[in-house]
Amino acid sequence: MDITIRQLGLDDPLEIEVDLARRAFGPVSDAERTERLADARQAAAGGRYFAAFDGPAPVAAAVFHDMRQWWHGRPVRMAGVGGVKVTPEQRGRGTGRALMTEVLRVIAERGYPLSVLYPATAPLYRSLGWELAGGLYRAVIMARSLGSMLPPDVPVQPLPGPPALRRAGPDDADAVIDVIGAVHESARHCGPATFDAATVRRWWLADEDLFCYLADDGFLAYGWSGEHREMSVRMALAGSAQTTRALWSTVGSHAPLVRQIAAVVCPDDPVAWLTREADLGLAGNWSWMLRVVDAPAAIAGRGFPAAADLAVGLHIDDPHLPANAGHWTLEVGGGKGTLTHSQPPDCPAGPVRLGARGFAALYAGIPMATLRRAGLAAGGDAGADDALATAFPGRAFMLDSF
Repeated sequence: MDITIRQLGLDDPLEIEVDLARRAFGPVSDAERTERLADARQAAAGGRYFAAFDGPAPVAAAVFHDMRQWWHGRPVRMAGVGGVKVTPEQRGRGTGRALMTEVLRVIAERGYPLSVLYPATAPLYRSLGWELAGGLYRAVIMARSLGSMLPPDVPVQPLPGPPALRRAGPDDADAVIDVIGAVHESARHCGPATFDAATVRRWWLADEDLFCYLADDGFLAYGWSGEHREMSVRMALAGSAQTTRALWSTVGSHAPLVRQIAAVVCPDDPVAWLTREADLGLAGNWSWMLRVVDAPAAIAGRGFPAAADLAVGLHIDDPHLPANAGHWTLEVGGGKGTLTHSQPPDCPAGPVRLGARGFAALYAGIPMATLRRAGLAAGGDAGADDALATAFPGRAFMLDSF
């Protein structure tokens, strides 16, 4: 087997994207073909499309998106890996691993602190340092509960009038990104990501089947689903009680015609506290994996709880990205953190020891007790575990797939 991996550009035959997708995942509709080719062209133009060839024949491909991921309210540059596909005859022969090893190398070379992907299969990605970190949560809400929501339980500072919602179109891409980012920052969210303006314009605002609304502190994207007895909410994100109510009231206005609403939501989305009935149920959780690519930059870029004040010794093992490996001191204070090379701590328990997978899971807020029982953490002591729990709290989530 003579596998060659290279970056593809706009001069390459990008139709291989459709052929590989058909062979790897099944039939490709005309609409999906158009979308796949548009994604491939955008990735190729940005130098983010990679393919593996067995001689002249394309046998695998992957892209990554230039994104920002929010961690406790601060954005960190992130490479979102998607569209990884290997032809059936090449599976189990190391082709996917060779492709992803090269993609990881390029992501690191280009200075991304983090990478995220949605795995079709986990062993390959785990072997290269990605680990389960959070979920994309889908809920089902009975439309009747949104037709008439509960009033506030305590007085809410009134606005001069209801929040101004307006239809959003392709020219609003930058405004949408700014509003979404401001909500993630104010809510101290962990995990959600934002795309570039071109992707927001094409995937969201130019989609005729999505109804998009923009407020000063909120964004709503939803559409019909199924046989017009269900609606699908792609995003309903707001920074205030008034806008939250306005967005979900817009969706709820369809209650006379719609039985239920499928929605992508935050794990603690306020809509569960707005409905008169306990009608919100979790319909599914699509797990995603995180890879810390540049450990010091990933720590320096993210936010931390203001109450966290700690210094903990870590030892990270990362054979695929040796720059992350070695003894470190993690220091957190004033909502910021640093990770600096240091000598091992002079204590019987030694530093907290993590591999690339364990460090990624810790970064995403997976409890140390879980990591220890899974064999992803060792060393340190209870004091170090408690300190790390204050630094990396919460449940990570995403609101988009790619």
